[in-house]
Amino acid sequence: MNFVLMSNKITIIPAIDLIDAKCVRLSQGDYNQKTVYNENPLEVAKMFEDAGITRLHLVDLDGAKAKHIVNYKVLETIAGKTNLIVDFGGGLKTDDDLKIAFESGAQMVTGGSIAVKDRETFLSWIETYGAEKIILGADAKDKMIAVSGWQEVSELSILEFIESYTSQGIQKVISTDIARDGMLTGPSIELYKEIMGQFEGLELIASGGIASMKDIHELNEMGVPGVITGKAIYENKISLKEIEKYISA
Repeated sequence: MNFVLMSNKITIIPAIDLIDAKCVRLSQGDYNQKTVYNENPLEVAKMFEDAGITRLHLVDLDGAKAKHIVNYKVLETIAGKTNLIVDFGGGLKTDDDLKIAFESGAQMVTGGSIAVKDRETFLSWIETYGAEKIILGADAKDKMIAVSGWQEVSELSILEFIESYTSQGIQKVISTDIARDGMLTGPSIELYKEIMGQFEGLELIASGGIASMKDIHELNEMGVPGVITGKAIYENKISLKEIEKYISA
């Protein structure tokens, strides 16, 4: 039996958000507040890989709006031409969407709205593919779950929502505080403390508000296993050199 020594260092996971197959960022999920950073997502993914990054969070914003997978060709290209471990989300609503995502090279998929609106389907995905391949997207506004590209806030509290799926085998959760997403105002430390305190051993990935390496160090000190950052990299608040130095230290 091979034993893998697990690093206690937080995993930095850059995000590439896709609209029209281009690398974009939104502020607080608002499609009207869109900035195009690069027209070639593969180029961006390769830059990440060259910096020693191993994971990528790829979000199909067209898919989230259309309610079905759209940018799977970009996924296929990145998965085929880099060694990045890609988790893919946005618009995954049916078994066919999931099949396309995995066939296009995703190693994990993230489901948020579907887990709120169609629990039966989401549970069937966990059963079919295994909990290690399915990430629960727990996006919140004032600690209440938000869905459909954050255009609707549900009556579910984030802690109840996570509990309802960890009890069904879910191990990985991406939690985004919408109020902070794309705003560079720092992560939702108190929220993550609460989640970590309630769910021991959960593979929590913090997302939203990351503005500097200081934020990443703070999450690391709290024991948060992973962090997604997008805008901070694209706006050069965090350089790839800094990330490379952190990973190799």
